[in-house]
Order: sequence, then structure tokens, then C-alpha cells
Amino acid sequence: MKKLSIPCLALLVAFSLASCKGDRTGVADAAQTASALHDHDDHDHAGHDHAAEGDDHEHDHAAEAAHDHEAEDHDHAAEAPHGHDDHDHGASAANPDEIVFTPEQAAGVEFEVVDVQPAPFSEVIRTGGQIMAAQGDQKTLTAPVSGVVALGSARLAEGAPVTRGQTLFYISSKHIADGDFVAKARAAYLNAKAEYDRAAELVKDKIVSQQAYEQARLAYEQAKVAYDAVASSQSDRGTGVAAPIGGYVTSLDVEDGAYVEVGAPLATVSQNRRLTLRAEVSQKHYGALRSIRSANFRTGYDGKVYSTADLGGRVISSGATAGAGSFYVPVSIEFDNRGDIVPGSFVEVFLIGAPEADALTVPETALLEEQGSLYVFVQLDAECYARRQVRVGASDGRRVKVLSGLAPGERVVSKGAYNVKLASATGEIPHGHSH
Repeated sequence: MKKLSIPCLALLVAFSLASCKGDRTGVADAAQTASALHDHDDHDHAGHDHAAEGDDHEHDHAAEAAHDHEAEDHDHAAEAPHGHDDHDHGASAANPDEIVFTPEQAAGVEFEVVDVQPAPFSEVIRTGGQIMAAQGDQKTLTAPVSGVVALGSARLAEGAPVTRGQTLFYISSKHIADGDFVAKARAAYLNAKAEYDRAAELVKDKIVSQQAYEQARLAYEQAKVAYDAVASSQSDRGTGVAAPIGGYVTSLDVEDGAYVEVGAPLATVSQNRRLTLRAEVSQKHYGALRSIRSANFRTGYDGKVYSTADLGGRVISSGATAGAGSFYVPVSIEFDNRGDIVPGSFVEVFLIGAPEADALTVPETALLEEQGSLYVFVQLDAECYARRQVRVGASDGRRVKVLSGLAPGERVVSKGAYNVKLASATGEIPHGHSH
């Protein structure tokens, strides 16, 4: 194989360096370097042969061919077509949890940052409970006669709105073996009236005793009351049962076509103007129940958090007694129904007790969980954030007490924390950002 001479090799190296430079200055440097190496090679052959003489001295041709780019003020970083700062926000070597989330990104989502400052925060007892209609705000309809039930409207169901005086049910006993209840009541009334009229005439002549007269009068009055109770609401469909108040049907106790006895419950109607939150509290918290002044509760059907303090609430009973065989003590708070709160629904309850002077708290929406640990995103500047692990205490359903991990004055992402988390996962670094 034919060996390349040292000048040829030097020329190839020089042009390789020139191609890396990518400009005219690089080509000129390459030519200058090749010429210098060529002169050195001529001197080498004319004077002596290092290899033949066995001289231990080495010429470092690479060192002689090296080009001092810094001396000629060449800046490869400046000549690069696209440059990034050395600061890598996606995964900084100094802080691997540092994330870039620009104002432009924040504008596209629901995003909010709040200051963390000491503020009053109350003791909280977290438990479960149920929303119930307040006493006096609901009425139960019962069957005035025995018979078969027919619904007053095909749309009658739990939750249906009703007006006062609206007929909700008809009860008929025309085709029952015992006979028509209304017809029997009318016959009893007419018979009692005839006996009473007869006794009233005979008592004048003392043909019947005063005692017999009084018995006839009593029987007549009882028969009249019984008949009047059903006669006024009588129709071709049977005896009507009307709503005594306007509101909503909270329970429907019978089905269409069912047979009922006199006094059987048919339905319950609630005005829903006032509701009662009944919370069941463990007996271990009995000593703290005296300080309960209000409560927050979270509904299961829409996830909203309501405050009885905002709804005109008042505590009507607080741990007076525990139920037989129960480990829980009831606490009842009455409040106005100003929202879409469903009576009978079960809720998560946060009983608010004695206030604490200064506490660091963050909104519940600021917290994210990963592998059992909770963390928040702290704002470092307008577009840079850091993930911070925190240890938390009690929650009132809206805010959470922070025990460690944050300092007063720090700014925390309260809305849109999940979007910042997604930005950290992508590791994207916007061009031109630096601290």
C-alpha cells in the first residue's frame, strides 16, 4: 500500500479543520497551516532523517499544526446557527425540580398564584353527615281512606316540584269486597243524622232520656266528621289527596295501583327553604364540640364545598347525647337552602372549631400527590417554578394547614398546578430564557 507523505496528511487534517469552521477564515487558516507543515517537511528531508538516526526526540506534528482559534477571536458558540443558554430549566443540575411555565402557557389555562401568609385558621373535625329537611319545612301525606292508589300525574316522582293544593293521589275502593269507603261513610252519616233528629224530637216530650239523646248526638257528629273528610275531595277517580304545601317531593312511599289502609304514608313534600346538616362525630372529639360554630361540607354529586356560615347557618344541637349503642355523637346545624343542595344526600363534613392565631395555609387545589407524598409548585420568577414537598395538617374543605415545606411570603400555584406538572414532564426549554 502506498504511504501518504506527511505534507499530504497535514493538508487533509487542515482541510478537515476548515470544513468544521464553515467559513472563509477557516479555509485560509487551513491553507496557512498546510504551508507551514510543508516547509517543515522540506527542512526535515534536507537536514536529516530522525527515524534513520534513531533520535529519541519526537516532533509533535499535531501540536505544530494546532491553530489558536482563541487568538484570532473565533467564537464557535456565536457562529452556531441556533444557540441555547447553559441553564437547563427542564432538568437543572442544581435543582432537578425547576420547571419553566411561561406567561403565554399560563394564559391558555385556568391559572392562579397566591401568596402564602400567616392567617387565622380554625380547628377542624372531619367526619361524615347527611342533609335533611328542617323541622316544619316538610309535610307527610297520608291516606284518608282505604283503597287502591292512583297517581295524580304520570310525572310524579321524587324530586318533582308541586304546588299547594295540587292533587297528588286518588284513592278508590269501588271495586273492593268491603265496599266503597265513601259510600259507606255517607250511609253511616245519614243514618246517624236520622237517629239524632228523632232523638231531638222525643227528648222534648221526655219520651227518650237525656242520656240517649246525647249518645245519638255524639254518633251523628262523629259520622259527619268522617264523611266530610272524604266528601269534599271526592271525584269520579276516587278520593283525592292534595299537597298541603308547595315544594318538592322528597320521598314517594307508594306505587301506582298499590292498596293502602287508612293513615298509611303516601309521600313527603318539603319546601326546602331551610335544611339541616346532621354530622356524626366520634366520641373522642366530645370535648371539642362546644367550640363548634359552623361547618363546611362537600357534596358527592357535584364536588362543591358549601359553608353554613355563608348560608345563614346556626348550630341547633351539639353533642347533647349519643344514640343507644352508637359510638358517635350527633351535631345538627340548620341553614338556608340557597344552592342546589339535595335533601337526603350524604356529604363530607368539616366542623369548624376554635380559631388559631397564625397558620400557613394553601388552597386544597394547590396540592398534588405522588407516591404518597404531597407537594406544591413555588414560583421563582415570572416563568420559572420549583416543586416543593410539604407536610400538611387539618383541612376545612377549602384550605389546608401547612406544617412544613413553605415559608411566609412564598408564592404558590393555587390553580393550574397540574398544567405545571405536565410542563415538567415534557422538559421543553423555550429559546432565549435565562436568569
